[in-house]
Amino acid sequence: MPIPAARPMLFSLPRFRHLAIPSPLCHRPPMRFAFALSLFTLPLTAEVTLPAIFGNGMVVQRDAPLRVWGTADANEAITVSFNGKKATAKASPDGTWLAELPAPKLDNKSHKLSVKGNNEITLTDVLIGDVWIGSGQSNMEWNLTQSEQKEEFIKKAKHPKVRLFHIPKVQQNTPQTNVKAAWKNCTPENIPRFSAVLYHFGKDIHKETKIPMGLINSSWGGSPIEPWIVSGKMFNGMIAPITNFSVKGTIWYQGETNVIQKNGLAYTGKMKDLIEGWRRVFRNPTMPFYYVQIAPWGNKRYADGQLPALWEAQVATLKLPHTGMAVTTDIVHNIGDIHPRNKHDVGDRLARWALVKNYDVKDLPYSGPLYESMKIEGSKIRLTFAHAKGLKSRDGKDLNEFKIAGADGNFVDAQAKVSGTSILVSAKEVSSPKHVQFGWHRSANPNLINKAGLPASPFQTNNWTGGTGE
Repeated sequence: MPIPAARPMLFSLPRFRHLAIPSPLCHRPPMRFAFALSLFTLPLTAEVTLPAIFGNGMVVQRDAPLRVWGTADANEAITVSFNGKKATAKASPDGTWLAELPAPKLDNKSHKLSVKGNNEITLTDVLIGDVWIGSGQSNMEWNLTQSEQKEEFIKKAKHPKVRLFHIPKVQQNTPQTNVKAAWKNCTPENIPRFSAVLYHFGKDIHKETKIPMGLINSSWGGSPIEPWIVSGKMFNGMIAPITNFSVKGTIWYQGETNVIQKNGLAYTGKMKDLIEGWRRVFRNPTMPFYYVQIAPWGNKRYADGQLPALWEAQVATLKLPHTGMAVTTDIVHNIGDIHPRNKHDVGDRLARWALVKNYDVKDLPYSGPLYESMKIEGSKIRLTFAHAKGLKSRDGKDLNEFKIAGADGNFVDAQAKVSGTSILVSAKEVSSPKHVQFGWHRSANPNLINKAGLPASPFQTNNWTGGTGE
């Protein structure tokens, strides 16, 4: 999936310094023009400006420093006021400034934010809540009009305290300072072209907690992970401009292009670079980072073994703290479509991780079964899992997609039976088993789920590097 050519776009803020007109030719101008000309030689004052991330209807992050920044005339004194607090700043010689206010507390009220220098800017209907970024490639970019049950979800998208901010596609060689976007209310009129996964994620959290949600979509179909890592071109154009803005966390849906590029297990290191880099630039070392394990796709653009290898890399990423993973093997209705239309379950599964880990929701299952260990018991192998309460078949049929092998590494179809919170796997052709595979191919459609209906992630027991997210 080729990436569109980069567009050299830079959304710079207006800047004014001095306007001077060259002196007239030798003779002195008539008196009636002299005064007029003198006006043009006087310094003109730059107006205080703010980047687009600040606007009417915005959401600012609760319990985190409120940094406000922009441009003004050199050495101009700036005062920022919000919710009874004030902070001052002085513009640098290049006209940039940043002021930091104490972390605001959740209060479910509408506020004004004012910035005063030589002019004054007042922003209205500002909410205090949680701000989440949604990023990745096309399955994150995929909007509600492209998703199943679109009419139902669009009609119900009336959430006055959920706000939307969509960053357009921009690639840049150097970090930028602004984007061309604006905050919008979550309404049936504004939601159709917004990221479906991010919307369902934020809507579910808001429904459960009543906390205002600010949702920032920054995604690009067909993009590999590399340009999103700090200093990459997509990071520079679409993430760098908002890194001073405090956020709650990030959700991520990407990986298809890296399968095509045959990155396999190397994707773990790339995810580590992405997550740790974003946490650093957002000044939030524990920033939650929840991501989607990409869906099966039967297309031969996925070379044999590459999708399972990337799945393993994604499960291995769970070893990083404050991460979580939503599995999607069960919601693919067309194995020939790289874009599963069911985005609401994806958003719901990501929201479960956040609700448990960040919002203290109790007794909510948040992950499907994740392989933990194996034990050889004669001619059988016992598999144990995390998140294994109520293991069962999704469709009432025998458990499928299990294969078993002996020392020769020749995998054959196996029988799998639930045994409490574990699975016993065997095959009459293999009397001395050594290894098990589960859903280990690009067209996998396994039916193992837990009591909550959440699907098990594909795995192999041989040299497994995965985590469990517990």
